[in-house]
Amino acid sequence: MSEKVLVVGLSVTGSACAKYLSKSYDVYLTDSKAESEQDKELLDKLRSLGVTFEFGSHSEDFIKGAKFAIISPSIPQDADILKLLEKNSIEYFSDIEFVFRETKKSDKPQIYLVTGTNGKTTTTLLMSHILSEKFAAPACGNVGVSPVEHLESNSDFLVIEASSYQLNYSKQLAPRVVVFTNLTPDHLSWHGGLDGYFEAKASVFRRMGEDSHAILNFDDEMVRKLSNELKSKVHFFALSKAELADIQDNCYIDCDAIFYGEEKIIDVKDVPIVGNHNLQNVMCCVIAAKIAGLENDVIKNAVKSFKAPAHRCEFIRTLDDTAYYNDSKATNPEASIVAINSFEGKKVVLIAGGRDKNTSLDEFIKSIKDRISKVVLIGEATERFMNEIYASGYTNIVHAQSLEEAIDLASLDKPDVVLLSPACASFDMFKNYEERGEAFRRYVLSKKQLVSR
Repeated sequence: MSEKVLVVGLSVTGSACAKYLSKSYDVYLTDSKAESEQDKELLDKLRSLGVTFEFGSHSEDFIKGAKFAIISPSIPQDADILKLLEKNSIEYFSDIEFVFRETKKSDKPQIYLVTGTNGKTTTTLLMSHILSEKFAAPACGNVGVSPVEHLESNSDFLVIEASSYQLNYSKQLAPRVVVFTNLTPDHLSWHGGLDGYFEAKASVFRRMGEDSHAILNFDDEMVRKLSNELKSKVHFFALSKAELADIQDNCYIDCDAIFYGEEKIIDVKDVPIVGNHNLQNVMCCVIAAKIAGLENDVIKNAVKSFKAPAHRCEFIRTLDDTAYYNDSKATNPEASIVAINSFEGKKVVLIAGGRDKNTSLDEFIKSIKDRISKVVLIGEATERFMNEIYASGYTNIVHAQSLEEAIDLASLDKPDVVLLSPACASFDMFKNYEERGEAFRRYVLSKKQLVSR
């Protein structure tokens, strides 16, 4: 009889883990939600693999005797199921932690991990795109595919996007290469404040050994200071060469080009994704690619052929000299600031709003005053956003009842750019940020001309 293991939560993570584990263990999957007819095909498949289910609760009888548990990353740290697991001395961890433990048994695949607040997905996809020129290097993790699905794929590398939730539930994880894109306030209530949020990300770097590589944002003070605590080799990326005391094994911008040490990699004008934040994302990937041994021309050509991922400052189209950009993934003010700053010198109308995360708007409003010609607000956050922006002295604000109306109102001024960068969650009007972004894309592509006054 096989050993019993537990999977907590039927999700992308949970279903992938249940399928993989069913080959070696008796898998028990527990989910606090009721069984859904929408999941019937998936559940039938998992039941055919011998998976046993519990829906609507997490009972002690169901979990008893499990060797370990892989948990959904969004489960709160004070959840009753975690207390129950601890009471029964059942170790629990994330799917990324499980993959790390499995891959430690051999040299392949190596894990290249990407974390931070903003830019993780673009960096993960770009890194996978570059490495895939010479290696099997799929992108996985928080981009929507569990790394567990690639454990038997004979990959050379797994390029994993890791959220703070996943890292919080990963106690041994110490990959060979880890990127820290940046740190801004997010998920603070879940982590109990900024310090807890930072620690969830920083802990993986502190576990890395001397043969590992930490790729850190020199321009982010908290991230830069982390380097003083590490045993691993540290590589910095910076927007200016002047800020770096030593350029060896580091990446920077000089003379409108990206350099790695003394080696020129690519001219900034040839980078197909806009904004300084994306130049930082490219520099992360250049360092990772150099660690993997790729030649400069290979890196350059791969960067040039990369297309921005959906919903992340994604160019949709130009209509009557107005460019439309979908940045629906910007679900906090800091992410929106990054997008706003990408269009320096342009006349930009910003569409913002949604479900308010109640974080500070001070820096967001400063960026609006510096760079935005008009703001169109939608959703539940409208009242607070409008009141605080007005209080700053900025008054060119309008309110729309729908995203489509917002696009029409934004187009009236015939700006250089209409930017959807909400600074809010989407759940008041849409199922998720993807649905919001797709609605923006669909309506913009349907337009025959800009709305006339």
